[in-house]
Amino acid sequence: MTTFVLFGSFVLFLILNTPVGIALGLASIVTILYAGGLNVSYMSQSLVTAMDSFPLMAIPFFVLAGDLMGKGGISNRLINVANVFVGRYTGGLAIVTVIVCMFFAAISGSGPATVAAIGGIMIPAMVEKGYKKNFASGLNATAGSIGVIIPPSIPMVMYGISTGVSISTMFLAGFIPGILIGLILIAYSFLASKKAGYKGDSKKYTAKEKLQAVSDAKWSLLVPVIILGGIYGGIFTPTEAAAVAVIYGFVIGVFVHKDLKISELPQVLADSALTTATVMIIVGTATTFGRILTIERIPVMVAEAIAAFSSNPMVVFLLINILLLFVGCFMDTTAAIIILAPILLPVALAIGIDPIHFGIVMVTNLAIGFITPPLGVNLFVACGISNSSLEEVSKGVAPFFFCMLIALALITVFPQISLFLPRLNGYGG
Repeated sequence: MTTFVLFGSFVLFLILNTPVGIALGLASIVTILYAGGLNVSYMSQSLVTAMDSFPLMAIPFFVLAGDLMGKGGISNRLINVANVFVGRYTGGLAIVTVIVCMFFAAISGSGPATVAAIGGIMIPAMVEKGYKKNFASGLNATAGSIGVIIPPSIPMVMYGISTGVSISTMFLAGFIPGILIGLILIAYSFLASKKAGYKGDSKKYTAKEKLQAVSDAKWSLLVPVIILGGIYGGIFTPTEAAAVAVIYGFVIGVFVHKDLKISELPQVLADSALTTATVMIIVGTATTFGRILTIERIPVMVAEAIAAFSSNPMVVFLLINILLLFVGCFMDTTAAIIILAPILLPVALAIGIDPIHFGIVMVTNLAIGFITPPLGVNLFVACGISNSSLEEVSKGVAPFFFCMLIALALITVFPQISLFLPRLNGYGG
């Protein structure tokens, strides 16, 4: 009955359009009052202890770094580099969009931030070149989801905190899956553009012009090298890397590119603070929600139910994928990881799935949730940029959604896609 009260009240608050973080907190309080075994003060204590984590400090830093770099002209220069190299091919702007989203993913760590930074430029440019608006919006929304797969990644930080696995190893494991998703999106974009007659840029750039574009973007291109090179070179931790990214983004935006004005900093800081506050509320309330689940032994019951359904590892993994895809439609990624990772990881370990591989599969599933209604955050960002309805953007996303499912299937079935780089770096899992 306590389980019913917990989940029933949570669903009720979501139906009442309560924000996810607040709904999780209210459902936890209702359950505490109903069960009577805990004091209401447990809620406040849990909120405080949930925030008491050094790795968690990476989130506000990565959020701020992404905002600083987005305002500091980095996205424009990345787009220019991609355009001079591949813009003249069939579906050139679509290919440029995916490539730049992949690169910006190595800066922001956030799906919606990637859509906002790149889609704000590319969606109007694609529409102006004759691309259908729903195609342009759907592609940008989907490509933006790579922002949480190619490191750094905020959901990977949360997975590491929730399960105790190495965040650095998770980051390393995300490279090849992220590139694989990008290549699948590029392949589909090329075929769809060829069928629809979307031509590339008529201008053929000279080697000198290409070198000039690379030179102009050299400080932008160095960002992932500095951040990720520093982590794997043992110079700093992922949390310290996030702080380095903030300083780098500020210096490049204000003093080198000079696209970021000092007068704009208060607004950038305010936007980052708002995003961080939203995430932290979800982290705190989801942690409390998850602890109540543990007290009620729900993780054990779920694990036993899944194990009883089938002894075939691939069938169990398929069930987990279906569950995560469903959850991604209705729950914020951060909350889903904090609540479900401690529940599902023991099931995955019991059937012989590596925890790093499982983490990448989980993040990929929830990344697909960015483009699935009703909660798909990337959809709403793309709607705002393109001035389109949710229905129009959802139609545009549909074929790219199936591309993501193909990528998910490959990542699930072939663990070496996720584990090749970690093992090359000495990971023993």
